[in-house]
Amino acid sequence: MSRILIVDDEPAIGWSLREVLSDEGHAVEVAASVEAGLETCARIRPEAMLLDVRLPGRDGLSALPEFKALVPDAPVVVMTAFGDLDTAVRAVKAGAFDYLVKPFDLDRVSQVMARALAEHAQPAPAAAPAGGRAQAVTLVGSSPPMQAVFNQIALAAATDLPVLVTGETGTGKELVARAIHAHGARRDQPLVTTSLAALSPSVVESELFGHVKGAFTGATADRKGLFEPADGGTIFLDEIGEASPELQVKLLRILEHGELVPVGSADVQPIDVRIVAATNRDLTAARATGAFRSDLYHRLKVFPIEMPPLADRMQDVPALVECFLQATTGAPARTAPEFLAAIQRRRWPGNVRELKHAVEYAAVMARGGTLRPEHLPPETPAPPPIAGAAAGAEEQLAAAVRAWVESVWLHDAANSGDLHERLARLMQSTLAEDVMARCGGNLTAAAKALGLDRATLRTKLQR
Repeated sequence: MSRILIVDDEPAIGWSLREVLSDEGHAVEVAASVEAGLETCARIRPEAMLLDVRLPGRDGLSALPEFKALVPDAPVVVMTAFGDLDTAVRAVKAGAFDYLVKPFDLDRVSQVMARALAEHAQPAPAAAPAGGRAQAVTLVGSSPPMQAVFNQIALAAATDLPVLVTGETGTGKELVARAIHAHGARRDQPLVTTSLAALSPSVVESELFGHVKGAFTGATADRKGLFEPADGGTIFLDEIGEASPELQVKLLRILEHGELVPVGSADVQPIDVRIVAATNRDLTAARATGAFRSDLYHRLKVFPIEMPPLADRMQDVPALVECFLQATTGAPARTAPEFLAAIQRRRWPGNVRELKHAVEYAAVMARGGTLRPEHLPPETPAPPPIAGAAAGAEEQLAAAVRAWVESVWLHDAANSGDLHERLARLMQSTLAEDVMARCGGNLTAAAKALGLDRATLRTKLQR
């Protein structure tokens, strides 16, 4: 049994949380204000806390340091109905263990509290040092996927670990990098951003690491690369999946040893830079084919953040549209309900970036009036069915086969003489079982999909 303090002024929420946690065997106290919470905290010395942000009088976040002073080792889970990036960052900096957005699932609360109590003996994470004012970033959303991203950004900003941001094109990966830098200990130092795909392959190493005079034809003087002005700060490397094998080796050296070597030089320069990388490519498949080094992949992916596609966060559309219109026209949004409905019905393969451009286009077409569906640009046509997806799936299958061969080759498979039979058996078994499952166990339907007769399929399944 553990002692848990709940500070929330909504009686229904306090009652629900107390019932759930009491049923799990904990001793639970509820307070409805910061003052009552501090008094109860001093009296019972809780081993964990649930603290609401908006309370009568003082807000919970401003009082969090006082709760932490009373019970330094007790993890505090912050609750709020108004989740945004600023609140998440403030909560983590103040020493919160986790961050829950109302309305939440009570099972989720139980899981978070169980994890908090399990880590009760560990010291609370250190807050990021206070410093200059964080620069504004535009990350908008109240959907659960974006709340998860805000929480991850806040946690990443409180450390100095490398971060790998993944997600489809146009989801806002660079904004994540800017937010991490703006809210981290390096925020008063430079942030340098670049895309490897935008750099010429012949000069990419020189652009990043610099070069010395005479390093190659045309190198008439020493030149600094992008990493040097980022020293002490952060560098954002977009499209990291485009890095050549030679470039990957040099990036690994910076990550592991903090050493930079300009092109054509033998001198090693110490460098202190935080790397945030991003990609919309499947680096796992690239590793399987040998196109991306496994050691660099694991060194970059110390703290991974996955950006959700727009299709998974459509409830954020009104807030996104408001944000884009405010930036474009400098005035509050004037949108017809049909306009927002039309946006939510569309496909957005370019995600938030495509939506931003569409809203800017609509604002021009509306000429200061209310935005309506007819002001939107023509919808991006869908790619030809099957062909593109099939090609991608075939590439993944080929990569998987190569990875399988590499794995079994280590066990003297080269002399076994049965590689073809083993792979064929594995592929046939997987294919037959998956198609059967998709056909709901209907043998006739599965045989038709596979192009086999029922007897042949039955025999294969038995084998």
